[in-house]
Amino acid sequence: MGTVITAANQKGGTGKTTTVANLAVYLAAYGKKVLVVDFDPQANATSTLLSPNSLSTHVYHTLVGGILPEDVIRPTGLFSLDVLPATPDLAGATIELVSLKNREFRLYDVINTVKDNYDYVLVDCPPSLGLLTLNSIVAADYVIIPVQSEYYALEGLSQLLGTIDLVNENLGRDVQVLGAVCTMFDRRNRLSRSVLKDIQRNFPGHVFDAVIPRNIALAEAPGYGKTIYQFDPTSAGANAYRYLAKEVIELTK
Repeated sequence: MGTVITAANQKGGTGKTTTVANLAVYLAAYGKKVLVVDFDPQANATSTLLSPNSLSTHVYHTLVGGILPEDVIRPTGLFSLDVLPATPDLAGATIELVSLKNREFRLYDVINTVKDNYDYVLVDCPPSLGLLTLNSIVAADYVIIPVQSEYYALEGLSQLLGTIDLVNENLGRDVQVLGAVCTMFDRRNRLSRSVLKDIQRNFPGHVFDAVIPRNIALAEAPGYGKTIYQFDPTSAGANAYRYLAKEVIELTK
């Protein structure tokens, strides 16, 4: 069975989509078959991993339209990396899901039909604790929490961890926190170093050794519709995500 990992943080701007797209490509580079599920209506993971084109069907249709996910999944052309894409239409699912039976398990059911075809399924979800994010957590085996190395970095993390606990207690799941990963880190900056220490103190044993630097190549790559592997594979950002992929493989053996 494929391992399902959701990247979640209700705060925006933490590097969540950057982490999903680049972790996915490096897992694929290590020979793993990987599916990215874009479950964010902003659809930034989709635009990074797929060439611009018209998407007539996307994850919204698998969620509420009954279309099989294998009919929507697109290959990226990068190793064995596929995408279940999103468009802004996904925002409408937030309203439609409210009245559906087993609404918290809709994404879980979609992923379960295809996850045996993959080693890893990575889910990118919105920066909120709404119904889309709840679906993303319910569907997961593990959660990765990208945390920006700036003021208020730990704000709301206790709420996210509380949500994971509620999912496990009330919905019969066993979702585990795989770890927090510090993003946008500047080792020359005292604040960044202080925030990293705070994260390590608050999550003992649950912080990745890989630290994602504040890196111009990482910032520029999405503008070209590329992962860091394609855009600048020798950059500090690329090396950090390569190391993160190694850690994820080791932790999920």
